[in-house]
Amino acid sequence: MQDSLLLSFVLNISAAAALLIWAVRLVRTGVERAFSNQLRRWLRLSSGNRLFAALSGLSAAVFLQSSTAVAMLVSDFVAKSGLSVVVGLAMLLGADVGSALVTQLLLLREAWLIPALILLGAVLFFKGSNAGTRQVGRIFIGLALIFMSLDMIGAATAQVVDSPATQTAVAYLGRDLISAFLVGALFTWAIHSSVAAVLLIVTLTGQSVLPLEGAAAMVLGANLGGAMIAYVLTLAAPVAGRQVVVANALLRGAGAAAALYAFQLYPELLQELGKTSVQQTINLHLAFNTVLLIVALPFISIVISLVSKFIHERSTHTALDEISALDENALDTPVRALQCGAFELLKMGQKAEHMLRLVSRLYDKWDVDNAQVIARQDKIIKSMHLDLKLYLARLGQGVLDEEQSRRAMDLASMASGLESASDVINRSMLNLAKRLDSKGLAFSPKGREEIQNFLDRVLNNVQLALSVMMNQSPAEARELVAAKERVRAVEQKLQRSHLGRLREGQVESIETSNIHQETLRSLKQVNTAFSMVGYPILSKNGGLLDSRLTAETGS
Repeated sequence: MQDSLLLSFVLNISAAAALLIWAVRLVRTGVERAFSNQLRRWLRLSSGNRLFAALSGLSAAVFLQSSTAVAMLVSDFVAKSGLSVVVGLAMLLGADVGSALVTQLLLLREAWLIPALILLGAVLFFKGSNAGTRQVGRIFIGLALIFMSLDMIGAATAQVVDSPATQTAVAYLGRDLISAFLVGALFTWAIHSSVAAVLLIVTLTGQSVLPLEGAAAMVLGANLGGAMIAYVLTLAAPVAGRQVVVANALLRGAGAAAALYAFQLYPELLQELGKTSVQQTINLHLAFNTVLLIVALPFISIVISLVSKFIHERSTHTALDEISALDENALDTPVRALQCGAFELLKMGQKAEHMLRLVSRLYDKWDVDNAQVIARQDKIIKSMHLDLKLYLARLGQGVLDEEQSRRAMDLASMASGLESASDVINRSMLNLAKRLDSKGLAFSPKGREEIQNFLDRVLNNVQLALSVMMNQSPAEARELVAAKERVRAVEQKLQRSHLGRLREGQVESIETSNIHQETLRSLKQVNTAFSMVGYPILSKNGGLLDSRLTAETGS
């Protein structure tokens, strides 16, 4: 009987935890797909002030339901878009507070909320007229599933609260706070979601499965584990991106350890955070991150300076980056050879993305070194394109089945598109930026903002295309192709807006006007080239009718 109860508990608690993790991811995915451009714009516009940057990071974490997702965005901005490392750290500290707020909000709900969210989410997802509406439906369904998973956890733990094994584990965690701290950190890192981890800990506390002291230690450990998620995910990032993530991890780790020590000395401090153990546990999470933000914000320049002393650029990165993925020995094995071709294509896409980020900076300030990097990267991409075509041609001389032959043709077609994008950046956009500098011209504030916002939209699609290359996801491929039409519509709208300002005499010169319009057209061409990555996947899965997307019925 006891064994049957234990098996039922393990099964139910595991299923509930899995549902919680998946539901949090569902909400984050919906927000990223529907509002990623707006989030990028908010983060970029907040770069002038630390406090505003922290508030922007907080807001982004509330929307994304994840401080880790914000950390990845900020790391990318710092590494590739010229965002200050100091400002980036302020955003991450704010995002940690936002993530703590999310856990507060998710615990406050009425009984009618779950069915209402499911019904509304299903209607929006299946009947929505556009992708954005469907993603909002996805968000609502994800929130409902989060609430359902918490109820499942409560029901599962209620069965074993009084069992001897539970009481033994409870007593141990209540006595050994360091072990509880480490368990919280490792569990959070393992499930890759601090929101899900803290919600689980709070729910177990409310069911009297965890004592207050052990729960507090686990929540503090979860803060360290949450910071380590972003650290592991950015190990291959450029040095500036790694610096901001490492600094945040050090601050959260040191702060969590200090808080744990303080509660060991003065356990009565927890009583000041609420009337019940649930309130005290959840309020501890919010209070810790809020205090850390307030205390650390004035000193983040010093923290970044210390971190920069032991986080250095990797000297071997460039040399390793130039090694071709095209293995001649794999030509006799078509599956391996096609994988080599896909890896080489991904490298081409990453180089083109880097070129696009570099050229955008030249519109504000000309830099000869960056211009030379762009020109050199274009030559490398052209060489990679030629090598890939020859490699696939040699592969085609062997015996390929129909699927392998189609895949080889798709790789060649996508490589041509990426080479075209590289050519547009090098020949068109680089020349336009040079014209601005050589003639002493500058866009109007409104015009420059339009171009930057449009660039953010294109960069978002570029990153989506790189993701599609890696995971071959039909859902992401559909989103990528649909985004192509949205970019075309936005470009036309911006062209009309610019012509309106020109008629009203708000544009500094005809020369600036021409550069503005040509830049928008060039960005649209780059977006189109990357969007082609999605077509072969949709064609294979029946997601295309001639040149149009089929009606979406799922994903």
